[in-house]
Amino acid sequence: MTDAPLIAILDDEPEIRRLLSAALEDAGFRTQGFGRATEFEAALRRITPDACLIDLGLPDRDGLALVHRLATQSGAAIIIISGRAQVQDRVTGLELGADDYIIKPFEPAEVVARIRARLRRPATAQGRNGPAIIRFAGWTADFDRYLLTAPDGTETPLSHAEAEVLRMFTDNPRRLITRGQMLETLGGTAGDSFDRAMDVRISRLRSKLGEDPKNPRLIKTIYGAGYIFLAETV
Repeated sequence: MTDAPLIAILDDEPEIRRLLSAALEDAGFRTQGFGRATEFEAALRRITPDACLIDLGLPDRDGLALVHRLATQSGAAIIIISGRAQVQDRVTGLELGADDYIIKPFEPAEVVARIRARLRRPATAQGRNGPAIIRFAGWTADFDRYLLTAPDGTETPLSHAEAEVLRMFTDNPRRLITRGQMLETLGGTAGDSFDRAMDVRISRLRSKLGEDPKNPRLIKTIYGAGYIFLAETV
């Protein structure tokens, strides 16, 4: 059980933490629950969760700000669990770096399935679909460490969501990747929220890769069709 993925659950409702922990542990995961953001952030100094379930309505911290910080500093998959059901709430959460958004009330089995899907993709990418380290155009992407190294040696962390997108590109160099293929590969729900979240992730990747948005050298937009990753990979 010590090798099982660790799922951190941040929700101020003890009953929700209990239900999620029971379902996840029955499915073979390890869990650790937190009722306050301060407890969760302190624990991150000693634990490295594989995925984090985060409620937005926290008593001591803005949940969206926490999601954004995690997305920029951690390689963990981030799944929001919230009673905020408006489309704009979902869009904002995904734009800030969350990998998925589940609306309360939910079935624990659905949460387990979503976590399995998120954790399965990186393992597949690092396994039979290719090596954990990919080099392209002087850059190095380390998908085990969620780290991007520039030609001058500067290191930049990748969020789980950014790493998924970059892995999709490096697995398919010089090929058109349509929105439909992105949806199938990365998961999600078709619609404006997915499209906007994907645009934001690609924009962030371009920024980390030092791209000129008016003349990108690595990730080219084919308007009305999708994207092409222009670099050869090694």
